[in-house]
Amino acid sequence: QVQLVESGGGLVQAGGSLRLSCAASGRTFSSYRLGWFRQAPGKERNFVAAISWSGHNTYYADSVNGRFTISRDNAKNTVYLQMNSLKPEDTAVYYCNAVRREAGTWDGMDSWGKGTLVTVSS
Repeated sequence: QVQLVESGGGLVQAGGSLRLSCAASGRTFSSYRLGWFRQAPGKERNFVAAISWSGHNTYYADSVNGRFTISRDNAKNTVYLQMNSLKPEDTAVYYCNAVRREAGTWDGMDSWGKGTLVTVSS
């Protein structure tokens, strides 16, 4: 069974940075796109970023483009999200998953992990 474990969240002031990690086990993800999603309190889970299996292609939500950078290490079955210039509206629980895109919408392919909480204070 696939297990996704996100880490690296925490409390940071606006303008600060955090680096999230997601370690996957139970499947070799090297041939899959991987991505990050986030869910703010009382809101739906939304797409944040995705990366191709090779790492050569990346995709970002407009709200984070230019501030966040997704990367991956296939040897470690791990995907990362470097978050810079954080804003209070980035506050959310962040989740990773193998991803697919259908009809322009990104979605996770496996069960969701527990996520990691990012809180940005103003």
